[in-house]
Amino acid sequence: MRRRPPAPTPVPFSPAAARSHRAGLGLTPDQVVEGMAAHGVRLLPMHVLGWETGEFRPSEEEFIALARALWCPPAQLMGAAPANLRDFRVARELSQDQAAQRIGVTLRAYEHAELTGKWGGDAGQTYALGHVLGIGLRMLVRVTNRQEDLDRCLRQCVDGRWQSQVKPVARLVPVPRPVLEQTLAEFQGEYLVPMHWGSAPSQAEQRPVLPHAERFWELLSAHRTDIPV
Repeated sequence: MRRRPPAPTPVPFSPAAARSHRAGLGLTPDQVVEGMAAHGVRLLPMHVLGWETGEFRPSEEEFIALARALWCPPAQLMGAAPANLRDFRVARELSQDQAAQRIGVTLRAYEHAELTGKWGGDAGQTYALGHVLGIGLRMLVRVTNRQEDLDRCLRQCVDGRWQSQVKPVARLVPVPRPVLEQTLAEFQGEYLVPMHWGSAPSQAEQRPVLPHAERFWELLSAHRTDIPV
């Protein structure tokens, strides 16, 4: 007997935000469902009232149609910042198929990434993922579950040659190669502490106290990148 895949968690939704947006526009529940019908979703006014009271929550398709009917960005109805690939995709009003096409991966590969939180795309596909879904670089590493990979690369950068880490880091953090090379060189330079025979390094020569990743993001943010840090 084949196991069914786990059902997706509901889209983050704020009943108060939905109620506030409708009231601000002066719309009745009947008018909201009329607006949703124009976007291909047909429901009864009782559904709108049920969402606003928290009795039940809209599906992805209903959520996007509701945001369009209320003339507001979907993220404003979430009540919380997007926290995973699905949230960012819905905030961009995209279906899984639309996202996969724009990113340049198969639908199956994209569905797997959303379901498991594991992303296997190359540097170009990772860039497209961040660009299409509007995800900043730091958050992109987090929602693709690649933080441990980045931490490992940065440790190896400190202990070895930064040049050998350009390619693996580029797969995780899609920025122009010259920018990444300069950032990694600066990063390693800060952690290479000059040693003086018979004396401890001065305070100015001590290693940065920030975790590797935090300092990496600070250095990278000083450079121009297509996707914001």
